Amino acid sequence: MLNSLIKEFQDKASPERARHAQGFFKTGKGQYGEGDVFLGLTMPEQKKIIQKYIGLPLTKVQKLLDSEIHEYRMAAGIILTHKYKKDPEEIFNFYLKNAKKFNNWDLVDITCTRVIGQFLFDNPQHKKILYQLARSKDLWEKRIAIVSTHAFIKYKEFEDTLAISELLLKDTHDLIHKAIGWMLREVGKKDEEVLKNFLKQHYNQLPRTTLRYAIERFPEQERKKWLTLKK
Repeated sequence: MLNSLIKEFQDKASPERARHAQGFFKTGKGQYGEGDVFLGLTMPEQKKIIQKYIGLPLTKVQKLLDSEIHEYRMAAGIILTHKYKKDPEEIFNFYLKNAKKFNNWDLVDITCTRVIGQFLFDNPQHKKILYQLARSKDLWEKRIAIVSTHAFIKYKEFEDTLAISELLLKDTHDLIHKAIGWMLREVGKKDEEVLKNFLKQHYNQLPRTTLRYAIERFPEQERKKWLTLKK
């Protein structure tokens, strides 16, 4: 099964799209995606192929996660989101063990809410794991921590999103600034007053990128007001 999946991916490879992806996902020396290798498949192409391999055993999923090829790791993540429905705890633990393998922002964003976030929403006694991830030195574990809280936001539970946002406000990485802003914006979609209260309390600490993302849905005049405050 694994060899068949790999062959199908390789058959769809596009060197031109791969070159574009290498730049888009910052794979150069010293960049956040340094060393990541792309085949150049589109996401619709990947998802169509992956649907046939949802039954891939975890030993084979591990081989995909261990690969330097981005699309193989993405395939592993998407397969895990499907497997999660049958055995949530096993897949949660497997994902957590491999968290650092989800080492680009799309790999995190497409998968973590549906595994880490959903498991912790259903099993809140384990939520301390999110805070351990948020305090990690690893960029991707920190992004998993904040983005996973999207699962809670959907049910209008904001406490962990706000607490982890506060924990990460001093982080220096742009990808964390963007992730916090994104999750705060999602909070605002559910309850704008909760978002505004957080912004009022923390606007002196908010990275400008975080603020821009958080207020993206505000009317133009209100966005200008918040950005002026930030100055």
